[in-house]
Amino acid sequence: MPRLSLALPLLFLLLSLNIQAQQEIPAFSGIESLDQGWEPLEFPDIESHTRYELVTEDGRQVVKAETSNSASGLITMIRVEPAERPILRWRWKVSGVYDKGDARQKRGDDYPARIYVAFEFEPDKVGFWERTKRKAVEVLFDAQLPGNSLNYIWANKLEAGSTVPNPFTDKTQMVAVNSGDGQAGEWVTVERNILEDYREAFGEEPPAIVGIGIMSDSDNTGASAEAWYGDIELKAE
Repeated sequence: MPRLSLALPLLFLLLSLNIQAQQEIPAFSGIESLDQGWEPLEFPDIESHTRYELVTEDGRQVVKAETSNSASGLITMIRVEPAERPILRWRWKVSGVYDKGDARQKRGDDYPARIYVAFEFEPDKVGFWERTKRKAVEVLFDAQLPGNSLNYIWANKLEAGSTVPNPFTDKTQMVAVNSGDGQAGEWVTVERNILEDYREAFGEEPPAIVGIGIMSDSDNTGASAEAWYGDIELKAE
């Protein structure tokens, strides 16, 4: 079983100890270093990490990611009610997709670029054992675990516009916003309505957004890619 997906339940827990929740997503174009509002997201037992750096690309400061059989991300903790600011907007660019990438398969669960949106955990919607397990982890790490999450991905085989459960957990839903190599090397602007996407993915209204992350990973497929991330915004409709 690929190592990365085993670590996904701890995705935002690992850094929630160090980051104070805020209401705005730090803009890559306006910071001087990546430790201004963002923190590395690294996983147990994965020694090879994706490299992230601020670069100037086409006249704008953005984040460049380089991944080669590696996995790690960047995370910022926020707290925003989706009903107040449901529109998530960003722009990104990739060098290409992975030949072995497949959002429906555990061995293909890698993406040259993805955006995480993590939501607050709702204990009244899960069973006793789930609450007990989560409570044990929270006591151990002195932190709050998030609940469901949406992953906006640049997919390979999955058709753009499709939403499927992550092959390891249905608590994470994968939303293909781009697919294939057709726009590789080009800046693509994406705008999504989080309210609508969450309702489609989980069949209910979303709780508060508690984290936003970016990640370019390739540890399951052993591939390599470069990606560029512009500013990420949450806006009123």
